[in-house]
Amino acid sequence: MPDLAQSLEQHFGYDRFLPGQQEVIGHLLAGQSAAAVFPTGGGKSLCYQLPALLLPGVTLVVSPLIALMKDQIDALARRGIAAARLDSTLTVDEYSQAMRDVRAGALRLLYVAPERFQNERFRQAIAQVRVSLFAIDEAHCISEWGHAFRPDYLKLVAFARQSKAERLLALTATATPRVLDDICRAFEITADCAIRNSCYRPNLTLLTTPVDAADQIPRLIARLRERPAGPTIVYVTLQKTSEELAEKLAAQGLPAKAYHAGLEDELRAEVQDWFMSSSDGIVVATIAFGMGIDKSDIRYVYHFNPPKSLENYAQEIGRAGRDGKPSTCEVFFCLDDLNQLENFAYGDTPTRDAVQRLVAALFAGARPGTEIDANLHDLSGRCDIRPLVVRTLLTYLELDGLLEGGTPFYATYKFQPLRTSAQILSEFEGERREFVASILRQAKKARTWFQIDLDQAARALDAPRDRVVRALDYLAERGWLNLEAKDVRHRYRRLAIPKDLAALAGELHARCVDRQRQEIARLAQVVALVDQTGCQVAALCAHFGETRKEPCGHCTRCLEPKSGREGHADHSAGLPVRAAPPIPKDVIARAMAVRDELPDVLSEPLVMARWLCGISSPVLTKSKLSSHELFGALGEQPFSKLLEELERAMKGSP
Repeated sequence: MPDLAQSLEQHFGYDRFLPGQQEVIGHLLAGQSAAAVFPTGGGKSLCYQLPALLLPGVTLVVSPLIALMKDQIDALARRGIAAARLDSTLTVDEYSQAMRDVRAGALRLLYVAPERFQNERFRQAIAQVRVSLFAIDEAHCISEWGHAFRPDYLKLVAFARQSKAERLLALTATATPRVLDDICRAFEITADCAIRNSCYRPNLTLLTTPVDAADQIPRLIARLRERPAGPTIVYVTLQKTSEELAEKLAAQGLPAKAYHAGLEDELRAEVQDWFMSSSDGIVVATIAFGMGIDKSDIRYVYHFNPPKSLENYAQEIGRAGRDGKPSTCEVFFCLDDLNQLENFAYGDTPTRDAVQRLVAALFAGARPGTEIDANLHDLSGRCDIRPLVVRTLLTYLELDGLLEGGTPFYATYKFQPLRTSAQILSEFEGERREFVASILRQAKKARTWFQIDLDQAARALDAPRDRVVRALDYLAERGWLNLEAKDVRHRYRRLAIPKDLAALAGELHARCVDRQRQEIARLAQVVALVDQTGCQVAALCAHFGETRKEPCGHCTRCLEPKSGREGHADHSAGLPVRAAPPIPKDVIARAMAVRDELPDVLSEPLVMARWLCGISSPVLTKSKLSSHELFGALGEQPFSKLLEELERAMKGSP
């Protein structure tokens, strides 16, 4: 066991570990897999960065966010530590160089997104490398009980085994006891190797302020002006809100910029770099911003719109005050915002008929052992289920032993030669030369690019498909051609055929409905925290399994009764009763008339409710109803209330 304190100072310049870090690192260096549940700013990244320098081979870091990868790699580069990332922003040359460095053993850390493992070229390449540590950030995504379940995460354990990873590290800032149990069970982590730190942050003042919609912007501007300037994040729900609010703040002379996933990569990077170097910058952002960003002096985190769960809230406020200095986090809670947040949950739940169509497409008339070659986008459109939900349902079927997922692959590759065929072939001899020549002969030229069907080429050459992929990959890495892949396909093998397809569809649909209930319940927990009569910090800690015996003294409920201090006097009011305007009968009548014209599309009250609430779906987009004047016409209505009204209308009841 190396001297960890000496290694810490030598490589990172720190004279001590933060709580839990040394314990986690010790487990990893002893060859054990481990879990770290540390609050945002608690030093999770060091738990894999330091072992990466002390272990042979490469440390593979799985992270869902490009911003986190970019920020950490820049910080490591300043310390002289070799690290790289593979993401959608890289050029072909940058990707090829990173993979050459991995194969040559020149990198200590390689950051990738979970979706990268769907790339067969990457999986083949990483299988040839010694992976000493497989670190999974945002590991709560593996749990169906978590707030951000992602089906790709369920497969990470299998990917780790395929890469022969010698140890695993699961990291998260937000895991309830139930979620941590899921993580440990999935990654085979023993209880003594699961380290949880307190989520309590004594330097954060947590304020909750009920507001009306008309008062949200004036209240935010007032706060920004009355408090000393400092780096600030303002969280919003929608990309559109991000841009509109940033413009309004900038028009008031405030240094505000928008950040969201819809911006061009270059502009997002520009905003992030600006904020990192700013002492008073205000970023108006959707939830992706801030994940893993190493800026310790963020003084304020405002929620212009409510967080959608307590897990999101804890993670987002955790970005403030990481330097230990006092910081303020305030939620402007408007009941009108709840409809929008609830609609996200309702929009992901397919109808039972849609699930039946998916089950029939997968199993009707099939035999055990046969294979499926699926394009998820096509399945989504045919069944009217959002692509992410299709992937989730397929994952359920894998976990239930009905399907076995194979290696995703690209059906089509295209390449642009950077050298002549003669120049490329001159680099080879014998059988390898003939093999490469045969691949090039299989390609069909368009304008400047050649296209090649990999399956067809493999059959024509009587060669394994992966050998053709490796050959093209090699040519691209040598800089002799640009290579692009498209039309990702997912292979599945039918392990069994259900006897009752309708019953299976019912079970899958029930799981979707259950997830919807969970999402609505999580939002209700946020409402309950705002309306909490006792210490809000204690209630937040209790959600994550931590008991606090004394009030914190620095949340809305603790501050108000004692002093009514200036700047806090408007926080104490409880939430008003949630109300919605009456549902306009004329809009329902117009919607029913459209249904008469398109009975196959608007066949169910659930689909109608989505349409009127402004929740898109594949079938609504295909039928152009997403651009109809009634799309979103009743978006201010609670979804459940509107659904009941439509059920009555479609049954012919008054």
